[in-house]
Amino acid sequence: MKKTKDLSDFYQRPDWVRRVNAMGDSVGGSKHLVPLEAETLIDTATASTGGLTDFGSFDGDWKRRFTSLIQELEATGNLNTVGRLMTRQELLRGLRTRLLLTHARNENPLISQEPITSPLVITGPPRSGTSILFELLSLDPNARGPLGWEVLHPLPFDGKTPAERLAMSECEQEFWTDVQPEFATIHELRSDLPVECVTLTLPGFSGGHWGMVANIPHWEADYSATMAYHRALLQTLQHGGQPQNWVLKTPLYLVFIDLLFETYPDAWLIHTHRDPLKTEPSSLSTLATVRWERSDFVDLPEAGGAGLGDIMIHLAHRRTAGELPDRIVDSHFTELMADPVAAVEKLYGQMDRPFLGTHADSIRHYIDSKPKGKFGQHKYSAEEWGFNSAELRKKMLPYTDHYGITLES
Repeated sequence: MKKTKDLSDFYQRPDWVRRVNAMGDSVGGSKHLVPLEAETLIDTATASTGGLTDFGSFDGDWKRRFTSLIQELEATGNLNTVGRLMTRQELLRGLRTRLLLTHARNENPLISQEPITSPLVITGPPRSGTSILFELLSLDPNARGPLGWEVLHPLPFDGKTPAERLAMSECEQEFWTDVQPEFATIHELRSDLPVECVTLTLPGFSGGHWGMVANIPHWEADYSATMAYHRALLQTLQHGGQPQNWVLKTPLYLVFIDLLFETYPDAWLIHTHRDPLKTEPSSLSTLATVRWERSDFVDLPEAGGAGLGDIMIHLAHRRTAGELPDRIVDSHFTELMADPVAAVEKLYGQMDRPFLGTHADSIRHYIDSKPKGKFGQHKYSAEEWGFNSAELRKKMLPYTDHYGITLES
């Protein structure tokens, strides 16, 4: 079941956003001002790259996914003018990235032979420490997190330097907070920070980004295609550089964990845990805020329905039964917040990975320069997002008991 939530009870749109959205209303609808047409976008991307026409087939039928995505965005997305502008830019950037990526791989076949070795993959529900852990592991001198600017613009174009590509990427990274300032209290997007895999795989037109930013219930993600694109992009970013283990992150890996290990058999999966009374309503709040950036009508899953909590209980059973590789370690939010260095050192010990003193020093410096709540607090409660706290606590007992999770309220 789904419900529509009026987020004007929570947030006020900045005046400039309200006025731009009204421009769409003034011409009979935002689709007249910012059209989304598959063939026109494809032609525009081709022209903007000097006539490149090969979008690649390394991840299957991208065009079918692209066309069906736009059809569903138009049918159920209810995008306002700013939302259509953000989405159109992402679609075009994704097409251009595919063209440039395919051209590079065709010019240099060695790219497709790059080995992706033992990536450190973080997954868990939102607000369980995934983002800060992602940033701390990316400080490892022997590891590498994919940075925002290099994911959005992984290949040179028009003579742009890396610094220019970094500055250009701000239109996507920092812009989210411009559209809705409260978003900064939930998640910090910055061009020089590592970015999670839903952004990395956006140009595959197959993964989690699109279902996150808009209500498109009839469009099905193709996670096999997502991981094929994922590998192709990592190989391209890695080619010609010093070999390092990638640090990767997205809650969506909980959904297709088997496919993750099929793609990267020697991956280490770091599963983050926190009190479900914090993570479950926050997950719904985060999804609502992201969709509110682009639409005035926010449809959400019914609170308390099947969600990440159910998936985590199922995964606990699978791990106990030995159905998953013995390459999964656990990170508890309360331990990470209490002593980040000790928590990371513990994880590295479980993965039999050296924990360097320079890494520990970098973590201490990073935490000191990024105090918790620097952009304000993400305020939410279970009840205001439709949860019954007692029922949720009871439902999640198999999960909290199994992992010994500290209850925060």
